[in-house]
Amino acid sequence: MTSSEPTVLLPDERREHVLEVLHRHGTVRVNDLAQILGVTPITVRRDIAMLAEQGLLRRIHGGATVPDAGPDTTSRAHAQNSGVAAGEPPPDQSGGTSAQLTFGMVVPSLDYYWPDVIRGVREAAAAAHARVVLRGATYEAADERHQLDRLVEAVGVDGLLVAPTTTGPEGQELVRWLESTTTPVVLVERSAVVGPYNEPMESVVSDHTLGAEVAVRHLAGLGHRRIGLAASVGSPTAPHVRRGWRKATEELGLSSDATPDLHTADHRDAGWPATVDQIIDACLASGTTALLVHSDPEAISIVERCQERGIKVPGDLSVVAYDDQVAGLSDPPLTAVRPHREAIGHAAIALLMARLRDPAADRPLHRVVIGPQLVVRESTAAPVMD
Repeated sequence: MTSSEPTVLLPDERREHVLEVLHRHGTVRVNDLAQILGVTPITVRRDIAMLAEQGLLRRIHGGATVPDAGPDTTSRAHAQNSGVAAGEPPPDQSGGTSAQLTFGMVVPSLDYYWPDVIRGVREAAAAAHARVVLRGATYEAADERHQLDRLVEAVGVDGLLVAPTTTGPEGQELVRWLESTTTPVVLVERSAVVGPYNEPMESVVSDHTLGAEVAVRHLAGLGHRRIGLAASVGSPTAPHVRRGWRKATEELGLSSDATPDLHTADHRDAGWPATVDQIIDACLASGTTALLVHSDPEAISIVERCQERGIKVPGDLSVVAYDDQVAGLSDPPLTAVRPHREAIGHAAIALLMARLRDPAADRPLHRVVIGPQLVVRESTAAPVMD
């Protein structure tokens, strides 16, 4: 060992050194301690949490301060060490403890699908005495990276839950950043691989492929022999739904070149009304009697247009929606595949907590897969035989 190499300390020695540095300086940043001790920031955060539980220091965002620091000292330390930017709201200290963990969460939408996932995350975080700082993005990797940077640098979060864009050059760059950051990361409803051997990142996902298979098998069990698919072209979920639809139709011998497999626009697109008629026309022309639609708003719109054109649902066309966010509000209420969104949130927090408890590099990576549920309502029935 050369004189420039850091001395390897035992855990107790390392924590003792943390306290020595802290009492010399009053406050200290995680990254500074990591450099002094020659360990990772994750190891330092774990040491700080343990020492805070023992009352030997006070934990602040981005670092630690001495336990007897007054309000002014603590406030100044927080401003200096957390790097809070102008306009960034201060952390919520209500009901928390000095060792309270803070997790950052970035999701692509706050008004569809994700609210239930967020609810599950918050419930599980509260049970673990942690807080969640939520940020919404826009299905754009650059926007997601901006939000993540603020959470890591300005807020000083202890872990990240993120549903990132993973495709395209910017998405691939974002995945590389997530893999390289020292802040623990769990992907939510997304999966990604990194490195030359395509090693997986830690993730919690719904088995959308299985969900689509279940929907097709339900329709086939009712007697449908030609089951089409309409899925939004821009949705990250659509490829998984399509994979399950194809797998089930092939295994059941229902595959046909004439069966509609439609890559559609989003229901908010200006051309959506014309797209709806094209979907219905494709079903009529091919003799398709059942349709799996991703997602709920598109499925409801198709059913409403069928009614306007005198096409009975489910008499002439059975419809299954994928998501079950608002499918039950349709007339008739739609049979739907329901991913267990709150369970996804619970599992994501559990995985992140496990990573924080055991930050060792040799800890195995986990990919948690949660199966969806088919909710049968009034939009599916046996096909009407001529």
